[in-house]
Parts: sequence; C-alpha cells; structure tokens
Amino acid sequence: MSESKETDFQTGRHGGQSHNSPSSLSSSSSSTHSGSTTGSIRPAARSDADYGDLERYSTHQSMGPDMPVEPVSSVVDVPDEVYDRLPPHRKLVIVFLLSFCSFLSPVSSTSVLAATPEVAAEYSTTGSIINLVNALYMLFMGLSPIFWGPMSQVYGRRMITLVTAVGFLGCSIGTALAPNLAAFFVFRLLTAFEGTSFILVGASVIGDIYRPTERGTATGWFLSGTLVGPALGPFIGGIIVTYTSWRVIFWLQSGLAGVAAIGSYFLLPETIYHMKIDDLVGYTGVAKAKVVLGMINPWRVVRLWQYPNLFLTGLSSASLVWNMYSLLTPIRYVINPRYNLTTPMQGGLFYLAPGCGYLVGTFVGGRYADFIVKKYIKKRGVRIPEDRMYSALPFMGIVIPGCVLIYGWCVEKDVGGIPLTVVVLFLQGVAQLFCFPSLNTYCLDVMPGRGAEVIAGNYAMRYLFACCSTAIVLPAINNIGVGWFSTISALFVFSGAVCAYVSILRGGQWRRSIDAKRKRRATKKILEEKNASGEDDCPREKTSRILGSPADPDAARGGNSLTTPGAREKKEEV
Repeated sequence: MSESKETDFQTGRHGGQSHNSPSSLSSSSSSTHSGSTTGSIRPAARSDADYGDLERYSTHQSMGPDMPVEPVSSVVDVPDEVYDRLPPHRKLVIVFLLSFCSFLSPVSSTSVLAATPEVAAEYSTTGSIINLVNALYMLFMGLSPIFWGPMSQVYGRRMITLVTAVGFLGCSIGTALAPNLAAFFVFRLLTAFEGTSFILVGASVIGDIYRPTERGTATGWFLSGTLVGPALGPFIGGIIVTYTSWRVIFWLQSGLAGVAAIGSYFLLPETIYHMKIDDLVGYTGVAKAKVVLGMINPWRVVRLWQYPNLFLTGLSSASLVWNMYSLLTPIRYVINPRYNLTTPMQGGLFYLAPGCGYLVGTFVGGRYADFIVKKYIKKRGVRIPEDRMYSALPFMGIVIPGCVLIYGWCVEKDVGGIPLTVVVLFLQGVAQLFCFPSLNTYCLDVMPGRGAEVIAGNYAMRYLFACCSTAIVLPAINNIGVGWFSTISALFVFSGAVCAYVSILRGGQWRRSIDAKRKRRATKKILEEKNASGEDDCPREKTSRILGSPADPDAARGGNSLTTPGAREKKEEV
C-alpha cells in the first residue's frame, strides 16, 4: 500500500469479532516501545487494571529540544494495545460516570429557563436580561473547549476532570448564594466554563479506551447525558419553581456536582495513552515553559479549522445544536399560550418529549453508526473515517428537518394539538441520537492522537451557534412567527447534512493536501534553521528522520508500529 493510503486509511478485516455494546471487547497481547526497543509487557486485561494509573506509551514524536514536539501529519498511529488496558466492566463504569458528569452543564443551561420570571423578580430586572445570561452561558460553553482540549492533551484527562469538577461545584454554590445580579452573572458564566470540560474530556476518554469500530456505541451512551440534560432541565426547574424557591435549582446542581467530583476521584483513572508533557524530556527552564505554552495555546484548536472536513463537520454539528436550543428555549413562551397552560410545571412537561427521544435514541443511534462502519469495511476492505458519517445523512437531511417543519407550522396554525406536537418533538429527539454519535466519533477517528483538540473545535462551534440560537430565538419568533423560524432551522439542518456529505466525498483528499502543505512548511523551516546555524550533518537526511519518509513508513505515520501477533490481529479488525 502506498504511503498516501497508509496515512489516510486504517486497514481493516471484516472477519473480526462483532462489537455491539460499550463493553464488548476481547483481549489481546500488548506491547510498548521505549526508544528503539520493543518488548511484551503483559496480557491485555490485567487483574489489577482497576487500580492506579494505566500504562502510557511513547509516540516517538519528540525526544528532546532538537526534535519537533508536534507531528506535521494529521495521522499519528495509536498503538492498538492501548485499547486493552482496561477490562470491559471498568470501561462501562467510566462511560456511565462521564455520561453523568456531562449531564451537569447542559442541564444547568436550561434548568433556569422555567424560573426566568422568578429570577428576574428577585433581582428587580427583566426576563430579557436573564435570557441574556443564558445566551452568555452558551457563549462560555463555546469558548471553554478551546482551553480544556489542549490542556487535557498535555496534562491528561483525570487531572482536568478533577480540577473542573471542583470548580463547577464551587461556582454552583456561588450561584445558589448570589446576593445580586452581578454575582449571579459571574457565577453562571464560570459554571459554564468549568462544566463544558466534562463533555469534552468524556468524548476524549472514549477515544482513549475504545477501538474505532466500538466508539459509536459507547459515544451513544455517553451522549445520553449531554442531550437529555437540556431537555430535563426545564422540567426539573418547573417543578422546583412551582413549589419552592428558584435557588433550590442550584442547590440541587451543587449536590450533583459533588457526586460527580467524588465519583471522578475514585472511579476515573488516567486514560490518555500519551501525555504531551512526557515529550519534554531534555527541556529546562524558559525553553520548557515556552513549549508548554505553545502546547496549551487555544489557537491550536482554531487552527485545525484549516482542514475543510473539520470545519464542515463542525457546521453540521452546530446545525443540530442550533435546532435543539431553538426548540427548547422558547417552549414555555410558545406552548403555554397556545394550549392555555398556566404553571411552569405544565410547560415543563413538554420538555419530556424530546428528552425521551434522546433516551430512546441512545439504545440504537451509536450501534447503527458502528454497524455502518463495519459495513463499509466489508465493502472496501479498509476503514475510512468519513464512512461513519453516512449513518447521519438520512436523519439530518430528511427526518429532523421534516419534524421541525411540522412542529413549527402546526403550532403556528394551531393544527394537531398537543399530541402531534409531542410526537414530532419525540421523533426529532430520536433522530438527533442517530447523528451526534456519528459526528462525535468521526472527530475522534479522523486525527488519532489529537482527538481532544479536534472534538474541542467541534464543540466550540456547536455552542457558539447555540449561543446565537438562544439569544435570537424569542425575538425572531415574535417578529416572524414560530413557523418561519422553524423553516429557517430546518434549512440549516439540511445544510448541515450537505456539509457532512461533502466531507465524506472530499475529506481524505483535503487531509492529504493540508498535511502535504504543513510538511513542506516544516521541512523548509528546519532546513533554514540548519543553514543559519552552519551545521553540516546532512540536514536533509535529519529532516527525513524527523518528519518521516517513504523509506521509514513507521516514522511517516507517527512512529509506533505493532509488534506482537495479537496486536497486529486487533489492528486488522479495526
């Protein structure tokens, strides 16, 4: 196979074991690399794997100050052995823990919606100001991933999770005790900034512990928390506001955050297979600080949008989140007057329809994404990351836009009543769980070794559009009506399907093109530095060793080759 295909495709064999649940993994032999030496380390599923740190691996990307810390290729091979460091039951525990953690920030984003009039009255302000806080909450959810993504690559998943869990707990208590509007503003925004790390790190952990052919199923279960949260928030908030103070919402949130922090401390090991901080052997003082600042620079995430496939899939994900929040945010304002509902709890019941849809979709959406991957492996003989997105196309292109149009115009024209409204909200909720696992897992598959940064860019784009949706939906509905606004949302989701389809067709070509440009720039820079320093130790030969060459395919793909028969066999399966 040519070098270009080796950097674009992950070879696969369709006769491997079928994996239909987050826990269905088989064991294989493992190996690790140290310098140029390779040795067997242990059977995959150790009896003591439940305790302590997991084995970490060298990526051969950096061996000191004279070597580049960041690979220039979008493909860095991850040793297959890393997926066998944990037994299946431990992986299940981690997935459900992270799903619970990821529930917190989204549920907080909408739980206060049912209490908007009460919060406004408490602080002698208007509902528009409180809605502005909610929009800014989404903005900070969008900004947060570009900070936490690179940091989790450098310092690991566990540390970032624990730090942000404690921060989320403190900010939740601060919100519950906020004596004035300014304090309410500050603590709400800090809650958003801390809480989004759960979503980002959770997705990255799934990429750390599951093979590509298993990630869709695991991601579906993980996303249940992320998507059910916004739907259940207003319902919970409505019950609380009906019977007690709105501050109880945030005391409940504080209690849940405490559970998340304690659970993360005791149940979440460090799952990243290679911390970038480990690359800095040989760096000292100012040089080390400079490299670390470059590693955690948020601009690293934004720069990934130079890959058109990542930018377009970000827009696809953003269209779904736009649709979700444009449906959930105005329900109390749109549904209550239309159907003569009088209490926050009655309006909150409508949020259960999409929430139940998200739960039902959890059982099938991720499995379907993995099924499509295996189908195309059988068809092509290789695994191409973009093939996974085929599973999302019919739901983004037909089902969700259709449901949104029916919902908007039926409410606008008062046709179908409550039953039709509930049915279409439920169906679009199910359909979203057929889309998100596919798009999320693509972000983990397409750039092995940089999954946290890719998913961070995707989430940043999602929540920036969610911010816009939350901010403009009520004014837009007041001006043009819920029917026309739903039409705009439906067209946006359909456009997202088009973006995903174009990425499927051109994604591999775009990745090779951008990688080639980056490699040429890096080669030119290294040669210029060598010429300026007057060194004569074959700079072109050293450049080939650093960047990788066709004569050294392992270096070209990022370094780690598979050496044990069991590892090779597993690699062929995925």
